[in-house]
Amino acid sequence: MAIYMIGFSWAYITLDAGLGALILFGVLQVVVFGWAVIERQNIPPMRWLGAGIALVGLCILLWPSGATPPPALGALSMTAAGISWAAYTLLGRTEPDALGATASNFLLCLPTVALVALPGIAAMPPLGGLITAIVAGAITSGLGYALWYRVLPQLPTTMAGIAQLSVPVIAVLAGVILLGETLNLRLIIAGALVLGGIAVSLRPAK
Repeated sequence: MAIYMIGFSWAYITLDAGLGALILFGVLQVVVFGWAVIERQNIPPMRWLGAGIALVGLCILLWPSGATPPPALGALSMTAAGISWAAYTLLGRTEPDALGATASNFLLCLPTVALVALPGIAAMPPLGGLITAIVAGAITSGLGYALWYRVLPQLPTTMAGIAQLSVPVIAVLAGVILLGETLNLRLIIAGALVLGGIAVSLRPAK
């Protein structure tokens, strides 16, 4: 978890938000599906197809418009974050105490993250920003991770990976509703492909 937090934070110093999310969720799919293959899990063909459709939609949604190659350090940092989040997801499949495990993970990560982050803080951040960061990290993110650990044992490994592709779509939709961002045809098509791919993956094997 600490590697995920640090890699995610470092990556977004140099990466655009969309490209960072694309690397994160792309790496997540590769690791999760790769691990399922190593464990010789039965992956239905429709799940492979659904994952492919959803990834195409994700690329349409998040692919950067510029032709400049991504900064290597940022891309490597986000790749490390994606691998770490995939490992966190895989480990959560057998966790009986979702809330306790999440709280323990946060406490164990705190010293490492603080050791890395504090030297880079030149001045004390504004109180409002500090409170917002605490609420977003310790409360909303913490509860979200606990909920994720709660549902993981009920999901097939590959389905757990595919389901997370809905996160960028939800973020874009929230931006449209809450921040007045523009909803265009590209976003509609991309969102439909991602959600459609997830729906295809949910179809029971025959």
